[in-house]
Amino acid sequence: MPPLSCTNVTQTVAEPTVAVKREEDSSDDTTGSSEQVRDFCDAEVESQNANRKDEVNGDVTLETASPPSKESAPVKIVWRNVILFAYLHLAALYGLYLMFVSAKWQTNVFAFFLYITSGLGVTAGAHRLWSHRSYKARLPLRIFLAFVYTIAFENDIYEWARDHRVHHKYSETDADPHNAKRGFFFAHIGWLLCRKHPDVIKRGKAIDLSDLMADPVVRFHRKHYLKLVLLCCFVMPTLIPMYCWGETFLNSFLIATLFRLCFTLNQTWLVNSAAHMWGTQPYDITINPRQNALTVLGAVGEGFHNYHHTFPYDYATSEYGVKYNLTTAFINTMAFLGLAYDRKTASKGAIEGRKARTG
Repeated sequence: MPPLSCTNVTQTVAEPTVAVKREEDSSDDTTGSSEQVRDFCDAEVESQNANRKDEVNGDVTLETASPPSKESAPVKIVWRNVILFAYLHLAALYGLYLMFVSAKWQTNVFAFFLYITSGLGVTAGAHRLWSHRSYKARLPLRIFLAFVYTIAFENDIYEWARDHRVHHKYSETDADPHNAKRGFFFAHIGWLLCRKHPDVIKRGKAIDLSDLMADPVVRFHRKHYLKLVLLCCFVMPTLIPMYCWGETFLNSFLIATLFRLCFTLNQTWLVNSAAHMWGTQPYDITINPRQNALTVLGAVGEGFHNYHHTFPYDYATSEYGVKYNLTTAFINTMAFLGLAYDRKTASKGAIEGRKARTG
């Protein structure tokens, strides 16, 4: 695939009316050799809900998954995960109680701060940057996003992006890691309590992830993930309240660590479950994802899900800019500071055209 120019580029993908606008930027790509691989995000536009092979940019052909099989693979429960997630939720409930009866106000504020920052690591980092390549980021920003993403404890960046790309390409089929057609519980947390469907594994191996492994931040994160997550998700959030304002170990661990972690995870999971079941479909009524106000707020801007699955390459994930979208505001701020650039957006004409045809 020929290199992409970063200067006044407008890409047209397989959908005739969808244009991708890029900001003017003459800088080198520091996001990890993404110009040497296919632009996955543009390819997603048609592959997620078409029943044919689609050519994107004239040189990449993607094949959609077959519909879910009538005889699905048997569910193999991972009891270790069941026990750990049950403990996490019970401990989080106790932590919620302690927030009101014994915790210092600084601890509660700190837990909220970690929820927001780790959420941005998921949304601005693992999702919009590494999964969709909807914008590019300088090395300092990529390091920061990897750090705060680790606080969220949602697997290493490579695995998160791989599963998310499979989710978009084979949405609501057996190859979708959290197929919402299997019910709310499965899409929300059940998919983490059992072995992956064989189709998920098969399709995941076929996804091009060379751009991720070309990024030294992603490689470092994958290699040292267990040590990083222990430090960032558990040790740091517990020790800071204890040593900075004299909080007890129990309050620090149950509130700033476990309650915050559980709350953040559930906000992410609601995008997979609630935003695939309840809400409006102004852009494409032929797909499951919805515009869901609950997840817009809880997942710091990720609830415009019908829009996102229709225009997955748009860095803002909605046509409303920063309105109700903290992640977009964060990326815009980073762009103002020169740390983010080449933000992709869907043109107004493309949005209105898609609404008229499938909305």
